[in-house]
Amino acid sequence: MKFGKEFAAQMVPEWEGAYMDYNLLKTRLKEILRFRQRTRPPTATAATRGGLKRKLTLYRAFSGLTQRNHTSYNPMSKPVKNQRGEEDEGSQSYQTTFLMASDEGGEYELVYFRRLDDEFNKVNRFYKCKVEEVLKEADSLTKQMDALIAFRIKVENPTGWSHDDRKAQMTRLASDVAASAAALSATTPSEARASTIEEGSMSHEQSSSSDGSSSHDEDDAEKEEEKTKNQSNNTNGNVVRLSLLEVLDHVKMNNTSETPRSTIKGFLKVPRHTELKFTRENLRKVEERLKRAFVEFYQKLRLLKSYSFLNTLAFSKIMKKYDKITSRSASAAYMRMVDNSYLGSSDDVTRLMERVEATFIKHFSNANRSKGMSILRPKAKRERHRTTFTMGFFSGCAAALFIALILIIRARNIMDKAGRQQYMVTMFPLYSFFGFIVLHIVMYAANIYFWRRYRVNYSFIFGFKPGTELGYRQVLLVAFGIAVLALCSVLSNLDMEMDPVTKDYQAFTEVIPLGLLILLLVMLFLPFNILYRSSRFFLLTCIFHCIAAPLYKVTLPDFFLGDQLTSQVQAIRSLEFYVCYYGWGDFRRRENTCSSSGLFNTFNFIVAVIPFVARLLQCLRRLFEEKDPMQGLNGLKYFVTIVAVTMRTAYVLDKGFTWLVLAWVFSAIAAIGSTYWDLVFDWGLLQRHSKNWWLRDKLLVPSKRVYYLAMALNVLLRFAWLQTVLGYNLVPLHKQTTVAIVASLEIIRRGIWNFFRLENEHLNNVGKYRAFKSVPLPFNYDEDGDKDE
Repeated sequence: MKFGKEFAAQMVPEWEGAYMDYNLLKTRLKEILRFRQRTRPPTATAATRGGLKRKLTLYRAFSGLTQRNHTSYNPMSKPVKNQRGEEDEGSQSYQTTFLMASDEGGEYELVYFRRLDDEFNKVNRFYKCKVEEVLKEADSLTKQMDALIAFRIKVENPTGWSHDDRKAQMTRLASDVAASAAALSATTPSEARASTIEEGSMSHEQSSSSDGSSSHDEDDAEKEEEKTKNQSNNTNGNVVRLSLLEVLDHVKMNNTSETPRSTIKGFLKVPRHTELKFTRENLRKVEERLKRAFVEFYQKLRLLKSYSFLNTLAFSKIMKKYDKITSRSASAAYMRMVDNSYLGSSDDVTRLMERVEATFIKHFSNANRSKGMSILRPKAKRERHRTTFTMGFFSGCAAALFIALILIIRARNIMDKAGRQQYMVTMFPLYSFFGFIVLHIVMYAANIYFWRRYRVNYSFIFGFKPGTELGYRQVLLVAFGIAVLALCSVLSNLDMEMDPVTKDYQAFTEVIPLGLLILLLVMLFLPFNILYRSSRFFLLTCIFHCIAAPLYKVTLPDFFLGDQLTSQVQAIRSLEFYVCYYGWGDFRRRENTCSSSGLFNTFNFIVAVIPFVARLLQCLRRLFEEKDPMQGLNGLKYFVTIVAVTMRTAYVLDKGFTWLVLAWVFSAIAAIGSTYWDLVFDWGLLQRHSKNWWLRDKLLVPSKRVYYLAMALNVLLRFAWLQTVLGYNLVPLHKQTTVAIVASLEIIRRGIWNFFRLENEHLNNVGKYRAFKSVPLPFNYDEDGDKDE
């Protein structure tokens, strides 16, 4: 792989704009090369031909393995002169003085070095800014560790210590406290530490000299000096321990856990209890939150170290290309400047990483280095061949079963039998539920594939734990596994005629769809660490947050899942039909008495608006917290959709002309408003002054046609959903088939929407260089609270 592709592949996606523009500098070098080729064409001799040139390389002079006294001939002794420029916003900028600008083609090289300096200054400033941020965060974590250690002491000894116990505990833990308090204080300058040592040594010399003057023997003086040193160390340990205990007087607990109870208290403006309760349960919670903070902080340091290394390597590579094209020796001088800059010389990140590792291993992994490092540096998830094989096997089985189903229907003339109509109104809605789920999972797998291809950091956006996110192969494995089970159930339940003796259908085959549904629910709630437990529990958590929408803080995974549920209205109605069909015993006679029940029709209306109500409540919660009027407009969009669904249901029940007109009006308003919101706000398109006509300035997909096609499909499929609202039927097909097709089109539209929605979110993160999640800290110091006020 060429370095340019490898460089792009290893970038932090959200920092892409802060890296050196390697391709642009290569373009400038190509301009220099083309100019040299135009002005100095190579002589057409046999020596320039490929075969002879290849042979000549075998007879070049050998310079030796060590090159002890090797001196390279450089026609330009100093082509690059590095000068430190003026201060730019508190940071140093570098400017290269090119001494050969008067040479033929020198203006091209001058343009190259100006662009090179701009790129280097950009990289250097960004790196310095980020290092200063992590140093400030290190100070905050240092204070948190002080409070944690004091909290541990109070939990272990809630009633206090006796004099002897206090002395023993201080002697045992003095070194731990000193190491922990200084574990992250990387911002302390070396000069300050040196002055402290000098002051300590001077005072110690004075005390030792005074003790020596009272004694006439040098050995006694040395013993007295050593005794004084030991006493001072013990005293310092006691002072440190006592000062740590005093930290708790200035600390309050940060109650960041969102629960329905805390939400209700916040709405009623009930004051929160922030006093410290020294219990082991609170200690466990504090340690868990600080552990997460350390892991996230360590990932920042790793990305910063990678950023420094990649950019330094990129400057080295591009300068070597310059030397090769121009036959100069400028790379050595320029790289000396890079090495002496903050980007190449600062070791703050490396020292911070070492101290974070030491602190984390000591306090959060019980001094087990392998365990601590496995948490700080989780291994990259490897693609397993058995996953690919199993996915391919299930996909082949699903295709074979689908073909077999079509052949059996054609061979038995099932569609012409008398029980066809009864089958379509009873069994088809039951099995269509699994079809909707499988189609949605397949669309999500396609989203993951294209997100990875175009470097959309979906795992960071959704907040997945490192190493737990599923790839598209794992998602397809789940989809095809469900498809195989569903198709096997359909094949086993294709009988269209009842038993002539019992006037009943076989109860075993009739309950197969219910058994399959129960099996999937059991697999979803399975507590064991199998079948992607982390992903299953993440999904269940988001579903619960959608159900209890106003009682939890709304995050992107929550409202993203809420949007998915709005496209699964027909699947939710199928679940309602499961309850009615099996709860009322219709499955024995394969009859559908649900549609004639007023209670069922009422709940059929209610379940249709549940996803939209959840999204409306989420928008209201965000409007209340963020004070963003756009959330109010978004909530209005969902309110209009709820009214449209209500009008459609009333028209189905009453068949009145008034209900038809209202259904038309509100459904059209909902479809137009939702389409405009999708294109403008969710996808960020339709920008009039964009350099890409009616799109946006930054696009991840190279072909613009993809965006225009996606916009057209979104409009068409939105109005295909409008057909469902108004109850249109395609004449050649059964009503249930038409409903299933239109519902499938809505799921496909949602899959297309998912890609561009997350692309827009990713570009927003890139624009703000937002590559990390903020982790709430457990303690809050009094001075921090005063600053907030």
